[in-house]
Amino acid sequence: MANFHLQLPYKITAFSASASPNGSPPGVPQSKGPAILELPLDKIRRPLMRTRANDPHKVKQLMESISEIGLQVPIDVLEVEGEYYGFSGCHRYEAHQRLGLPTIRCKVRRGTKETLRHHLR
Repeated sequence: MANFHLQLPYKITAFSASASPNGSPPGVPQSKGPAILELPLDKIRRPLMRTRANDPHKVKQLMESISEIGLQVPIDVLEVEGEYYGFSGCHRYEAHQRLGLPTIRCKVRRGTKETLRHHLR
């Protein structure tokens, strides 16, 4: 179970909340679904990055949005034997890179080497 402390401006000064890795409230049984994690950009391998070109206009729009309100939809990441592989969220990933942000919110699913091979086809 993760605990965090969030500082807020304005009249609400702070509050604490906790949740399980899959987002269910404490005391509710956890499923084996994906976990939402903040991962360092340099820990996510992007094996298809060289084969795809991102739309520069879309990346710029995302940079503006992320700067104003943060990332609203996490990118999907596959974890295989402790390594993280990203195959989607290319525009969001590049926007984070260009903004110089060290981490990105990810929906992490565990997979096998066979699952990884399937994504690389």
